Amino acid sequence: MNTFENLKKVITLGKKNKDDILTMMDVFLMNERITVDQYNELVTLLA
Repeated sequence: MNTFENLKKVITLGKKNKDDILTMMDVFLMNERITVDQYNELVTLLA
């Protein structure tokens, strides 16, 4: 499982709050572990 799939799973399961997930996503985006398109898809899932 890659970083994007793991983040999707965390969001779907609701194990962490939105701010914590956004912080993780920002770090992963800055370190090129996820793409901008993947980031945007994850933000949509959080809404």
